[in-house]
Amino acid sequence: MSETRRLVAVVVTFNRLALLQRLLQRLDTQAEVDEILVIDNASTDGTGEWLATLDGAEDDHPTVPVVARTLATNTGGAGGFSEGLSWAIERGAELVWLMDDDGVPAPDCLDTLLTYGGTHPDLEFWGPVVVDEADPRRLVFPIRLPGGARVAHDVEAVEAAAVGGLLDEIVIPFNGVLVTRALVERIGVPRAEFFIWGDDHEYRLRAEAAGARIATVASARFEHPSVGELGTPMMFGLTAYNHSPSDLKHYCMARNNLLNLRAYRGLTHASAFVAKTVWFYTFTRRQPKRIWLSIQAWWAALRGDFTGHERFLR
Repeated sequence: MSETRRLVAVVVTFNRLALLQRLLQRLDTQAEVDEILVIDNASTDGTGEWLATLDGAEDDHPTVPVVARTLATNTGGAGGFSEGLSWAIERGAELVWLMDDDGVPAPDCLDTLLTYGGTHPDLEFWGPVVVDEADPRRLVFPIRLPGGARVAHDVEAVEAAAVGGLLDEIVIPFNGVLVTRALVERIGVPRAEFFIWGDDHEYRLRAEAAGARIATVASARFEHPSVGELGTPMMFGLTAYNHSPSDLKHYCMARNNLLNLRAYRGLTHASAFVAKTVWFYTFTRRQPKRIWLSIQAWWAALRGDFTGHERFLR
């Protein structure tokens, strides 16, 4: 158990029982974790029933007790992390380790993160490199490196750019990241209304605006399934676009990203995102219906309407 600060892991899950079980087995080996809180987003695959059999049962999880909460409706990753982070703080957490159900931290991931946290006590929001579980040298989520427009797609580029083992100003929430209680008390919890896509980025931007020190630990690893076509090249390779075949994910991304850019980067960046989306679905991956879907999402963003994604859940 953590001897200095109470450390609570928060896992958000939805209809991926086998992956959740795999993750909890790994977390059960982490002696630094004092408790695991699982937020079940109204799963229909038996997750809630299975969690009820081990809720707080130390016999099944001798190292780390598990406590679960099944929500009445699916609130998405944003709602799940908002609920879970609030719950962890209520239960006295001083450090919270956040993750989805489909990734797995490397066995030494947490030890490495805590080591850097000890040598850099000003860190408030820091995490591992998120690698493709099928190809651990590749990043699942491309990283735009600080100080320029260069985008890293592999671990080697991250390690080369790191200073003293840290890539400052960059973190990939919510995949094995640590956040301090002090930061949560200062900036609050993720925006539940975002549902998915962009809630994690907004939380990082909020932390940045609050003056938090943010970093990726280049030697820490969190394994995650490939997410497909994030960072698809466009405009003759000059930039990239986060394309998803899912209409739900695209709608939420278009709506939430416009809000984030307008709030934290200004109208110029928000307008550039609109132009980039139109270009991508006109020339790079021609899909006129996607442009219309994007327009609906942007209009919802401008109206403050966070209900439009619900049609894709039926």
